[in-house]
Amino acid sequence: MINQAAVSFLTNLARAALGLGASATILNSSLYTVDGGQRAVLFDRFRGVIDDTVGEGTHFLIPWLQKPYIFDIRTKPHTFSSISGTKDLQMVNLTLRVLSRPEVNKLPSIFKTLGLEYDEKVLPSIGNEVLKAVVAQFNADQLLTERPHVSALVRDSLIRRAKDFNIVLDDVAITHLSYGAEFSKAVEQKQVAQQEAERSKFVVAKAEQERRAAIIRAEGESESAKLISDATAAAGMGLIELRRIEASREISTTLARSNNVMQDLFDLKVGVD
Repeated sequence: MINQAAVSFLTNLARAALGLGASATILNSSLYTVDGGQRAVLFDRFRGVIDDTVGEGTHFLIPWLQKPYIFDIRTKPHTFSSISGTKDLQMVNLTLRVLSRPEVNKLPSIFKTLGLEYDEKVLPSIGNEVLKAVVAQFNADQLLTERPHVSALVRDSLIRRAKDFNIVLDDVAITHLSYGAEFSKAVEQKQVAQQEAERSKFVVAKAEQERRAAIIRAEGESESAKLISDATAAAGMGLIELRRIEASREISTTLARSNNVMQDLFDLKVGVD
């Protein structure tokens, strides 16, 4: 009797444990959690994708019949490059960075048409399309001189195209722009030519200043000669005679000083002898 009771107890205990385990498994499979910054789309085997988006928290579902798909709705960065042709047939390498997120109320539609990897499927494609279309409107040098305008066109066009796929772009920026080897060489040669032209302008300007200075100097000498001529004509030969007397006086003074110096040297020599 005791053995039979023990066996019966253990059997009932095993059944209870099995029932609790099955119940826990069913309960666990009936719950799913949506973390912060996420949303869920529920797929029903009979009704398909349910149009309502499931918010954050723990939710119930019917096991096997329903399955949740979790979307990250936080803004994510994406970077991609494109080699595009300009209006003057130059090749340009551009790198674009975008910050994207899905439209929350459009998640069921995104899941139906694109799946969970919607951004990787859409953004590189439309990014290259927009870059090529915008760059083709400008010459190669205009991409630098009008870069803010180019960036604005790329941003507006890309935001508009992404909206067709229910994707929101919070920021669009051109982070890198480089030209092909031929164009870079042409730009370098142009800069050298501009420097040579500026140097030539400087040489020409210097020559022009020297010419003007020579003209002004000649005009001054001519004016001085004219003044002397006018003074001579007004004063007659008296002015010339006065200048001769002054010159003779200066010469006499100089000679007198020279004679005094010679006499001193002679006296000094005699004294020594």
